[in-house]
Amino acid sequence: MLDSHPKISIVTPCYKAEHLIEGTIKSILDQGYPNLEYIVLDGAGDDTASILRKYENKIHYWRSRPDEGQYKAITEGFSIATGEIFFWLNADDMLLPKSLFVVAEVFAKNPSLQWLSTLKPGAWDADGHLASIDRIPGFSKEAFLDGVFLKSEGKKKAHWIQQESTFFTSALWKKAGGKIPDYSLAGDFSLWCEFYRHAELIGIDYPIAGFRHIEGQRSGDLKKYIEEASHALNLLREDFNFKPKNNRITKALRDLECAEKIPKIVKKLGYPAKKFYKPNISKPKSEWAMSDYRFIP
Repeated sequence: MLDSHPKISIVTPCYKAEHLIEGTIKSILDQGYPNLEYIVLDGAGDDTASILRKYENKIHYWRSRPDEGQYKAITEGFSIATGEIFFWLNADDMLLPKSLFVVAEVFAKNPSLQWLSTLKPGAWDADGHLASIDRIPGFSKEAFLDGVFLKSEGKKKAHWIQQESTFFTSALWKKAGGKIPDYSLAGDFSLWCEFYRHAELIGIDYPIAGFRHIEGQRSGDLKKYIEEASHALNLLREDFNFKPKNNRITKALRDLECAEKIPKIVKKLGYPAKKFYKPNISKPKSEWAMSDYRFIP
């Protein structure tokens, strides 16, 4: 059985998470995935440790002590992880049922795949109820460099690469430097910048996890996040000698009013993308397929 289930190492960083962490832990352990390595790193701001002790026979490694923050803790966790596939899930977010099996199957059957993220990001409300499933049209390095995945205040349309649904190989993690870049809020976005130096992100047309909306959470400081993410993106643009071409996106969206032009517009102006999907979801054990297509965000 284990030969068909690559080892997945999951890191959960937490701080003052005693009221939320159990839902996160259960969303991982209740998957029943047979080749899981779970690591939890607690910053010891409350009594989270008492909850971790309840699950210590199923958690590969955990510690509870003051640390240097979320991203340092994630880097620490991956430094001791031994899996083929890496992933981190923050202490207020949750996986959807059986999502680890979906991810593992796609990686196992596509050995050249280096990182994967959902095209259907989920969101939980503060009570832990699934509130929504969004839609992302596709992933592309060119679109990323163009700023499509950098939200900003006043920007009407943009998308996230949902960290809660992004899995990557341990080999890609090492190629990218084996650490999360030194940003206080945009560590995830800056890591995507490093990944894009080495590999294209492939989408999967299945929901994997959800971001949980909680009052007062760190991700609420959008202005600071944008400042840090913009800095990381500009460094990547400089290294690729890339100048943003947002004007073409504006023109494309304007021309979409003419329905008969849509196929030509997408072919000419759309970004190239790849995604995994199942052509026949009603058939048990149906195979995954990959689609090459173009999209306009």
